[in-house]
Amino acid sequence: MKKALRGDMRENLDKLTQFIEEKGRGGVAVAFSGGVDSSTLAALCHHLLGERAVAATAKSPTYPSDELREARKVAREIGVRHYVIDTDELSNDDFARNPENRCFYCKRELLDRLKGLAQELGLEAVFEGTNFGDLGGHRPGFSAVRELKNVFSPWVEAGFTKQEIRALARELGLSVHDKPSLACLASRIPFGGRITRERLERIGRAERLVKSVSGVRQVRVRDHNRLARIEVGRDERNLVLDLDTMDEIAAGLRQLGFDFITLDMEGYRTGSMVAPAEWAEKTGRSGDVKPARELREG
Repeated sequence: MKKALRGDMRENLDKLTQFIEEKGRGGVAVAFSGGVDSSTLAALCHHLLGERAVAATAKSPTYPSDELREARKVAREIGVRHYVIDTDELSNDDFARNPENRCFYCKRELLDRLKGLAQELGLEAVFEGTNFGDLGGHRPGFSAVRELKNVFSPWVEAGFTKQEIRALARELGLSVHDKPSLACLASRIPFGGRITRERLERIGRAERLVKSVSGVRQVRVRDHNRLARIEVGRDERNLVLDLDTMDEIAAGLRQLGFDFITLDMEGYRTGSMVAPAEWAEKTGRSGDVKPARELREG
């Protein structure tokens, strides 16, 4: 495997291997979403540590149910022991009121549950999948990692970026090497707009509908109250720019309760909700759009 990697990646892989073996010698629970970062980390831990490594996936209203099925599938592919743990972020009002550091409370809930599982299984450490490139963005959740003892981010420690992790996953033969990035459904709601179970369920159903109708792989339905702003992968925009496709998507999203359905012409990009948050801070208003009746009345 090393021969197929660039020189600097081989050095990083050596550093990563040493880190996993050192911090994971007493056993490790890997936070496992089924995405490329956590799957590649789980595969390496399983290879290096054997039965001393387990993977754990959170069952939460903030993640689509089909992603849990995918995580189980990938865990079987890797051969790692897999556990499902329940998390309840919505019971914490600090999370549900949706502040800009919302991800801190979500990550803290996840890590606390993972540490509990690790303790039950007699494992000493918890690994999570933040990569080195993530640190340049809006990542309040990473503060929760730094606060907790025996919780580590191996990709950060070894200096691996998302692109390098994908290359490594490809060399390992993982089916998720080209899987689009996924973020929790709460990230579709503008900061300051309250997060509810009903709103999350609507977003999840809306995204499944857009995928099934258009065939896109990367999609976000941003929920600006009664307005849906659809982002698809930049190289997939042509798949939705068809009259029949747009009509079917619009009709389906109206049935879910959206009054206005829009397509973001810039396509999917991370951090697209941060600019509305900055606007909201300047104006003292929520990033949510007014209900339809208020819009019509001006």
